[in-house]
Formats: sequence, C-alpha cells, structure tokens
Amino acid sequence: MMNPEAWAQEMDAYGCAPTGPLLTEAQCREIAGLYDEVARFRSTVDMERYRFGRGQYRYFAQPFPDLVQELRSTLYPRLLPIARDWAARLGKPAPWPDSLEEWLEMCHAAGQTKPTPILLRYREGDWNALHRDLYGDLVFPLQVVIGLDRPGDDYDGGEFLLVEQRPRAQSRGTVTLLRQGHGLVFTTRDRPVRSARGWSAAPVRHGVSTVRRACGTRSAWSSTTRPDHHGQAGSFRSSDRRLMRGGCGSGAEDAILRAKPSRGRRCRSW
Repeated sequence: MMNPEAWAQEMDAYGCAPTGPLLTEAQCREIAGLYDEVARFRSTVDMERYRFGRGQYRYFAQPFPDLVQELRSTLYPRLLPIARDWAARLGKPAPWPDSLEEWLEMCHAAGQTKPTPILLRYREGDWNALHRDLYGDLVFPLQVVIGLDRPGDDYDGGEFLLVEQRPRAQSRGTVTLLRQGHGLVFTTRDRPVRSARGWSAAPVRHGVSTVRRACGTRSAWSSTTRPDHHGQAGSFRSSDRRLMRGGCGSGAEDAILRAKPSRGRRCRSW
C-alpha cells in the first residue's frame, strides 16, 4: 500500500491517487463471487432505469463481509489527514472524528442509518455516467475504488474517469486503468485548487467508460454518499463486470472504497 503522504501529493496534483495493491487475486475473486448471494444485499439498482448509465449495483446489508469491514477500518485513518487538510484550505468545517466508529455514530444520530457499501456489475457495453456524489448532510470527501478484474485479459475499456471543472478554463480529464486488487482514492465532490483569491473548490465528476469487451463479469467495490432511493433492477445476461463500492458510514454519509473482481468487470465500494 502506498504511503498516505504520497496519496496527498497525488491528490493535490490530480484529484486522485493510486493506493497500490489492497487485495490479492483470491480476495478479488471472493468479493466478486458475493454478487449472486442476494441475501448479502439490501437493495439492487438498475443504472439504465435511472439514467445513471448502464449496469447494475447492489448495496451491502449488515453485517458486512470481513474484507469490507477491514478495508473501511484501515482506510479511514489514512484518508482522514487529507480530508482535514482540504477542509482547512477551503475554510470549511472538518467534522470527522479520529475513529470510524465515532463517525458512524454521528451519521446515525443525523438519521443517516442505511449502509452504503456497494458492489457494481458491468457487462460489455455498460458504462457509468459522469456524476458527483452530493447526497446527505454528513459526507466524507474522499472515496476509494478497487479493481477486481484483470484489464486486457478479462475486459477492455471500462477505465475510471475523472473530469475536473477548472476556474475560468476548460475542464481537465484524468483516465485510470485499475489493476486487479489495486485501489484509487478520489474526491467525492470537489477538491481545493489555488486561485487568485487563495483556494477555491473545483467540482470533480467521476464515472466509468464503456466496457468494450468482457470475457466474464467485471465488478467493483466502492464508497458512496448516494442514498438508497431506487427500485429493484432486472436480470442480466451474458458476461459482465463487477465493481464494489461503499462508504464509511450509513445512509448518505460518506464515501471511501470501491473495487473490481475477475472476469468481465465488477466493482465494489463502501
């Protein structure tokens, strides 16, 4: 895992930072394999139905799998200094306590009680529209996405996209191809950039490019601030890709992690 100080430098320069390996190949397969265990999830979302793009994701139910909980607990204290530093530059409150447990208590007290870790699944031709996670009063400003598949072997395309709106200038795009088991830290909403008046908040949107070829399922796991207000998704056929994503709290509170497993593309977040 990369030194968090290096994460901070990358975040300042690009708005995202590679973490290095967070999961082994076997752990990626383990997480990807959870997608069909419907009882582990509290909700399923069809992205095309809500014009989020095309694909599917599921919110984990509690209790979380051990790997999900371990990643949440490990990443929170490493990301916390970056979050506090960004808030200081922008002159904003930094309400995040030292421990994940205290942060979750704050989220629950504010009525944000639904768990937000998600596992995403993409098939060939699927994609995720550029967006910002703007939901909830209590939000952690950083997320992590983890690749669960092998780019080039299990799928083509499906790159992680960031587009930063720069003050008085055209937008800047950043494309990241995630290696299996590797993570990427990125901003949930915006990031501090220098301006004529000191520091300004530059809005940053994120998404996933079209999966052009998938040999199996692509998955990813990730953190999200998105509340669960969607309906159930329809069934998927053929090969697909999964990702896992999730937040550090419950309901619409904060975002900290995503991931992708083998074959196709799956992403997981929390």
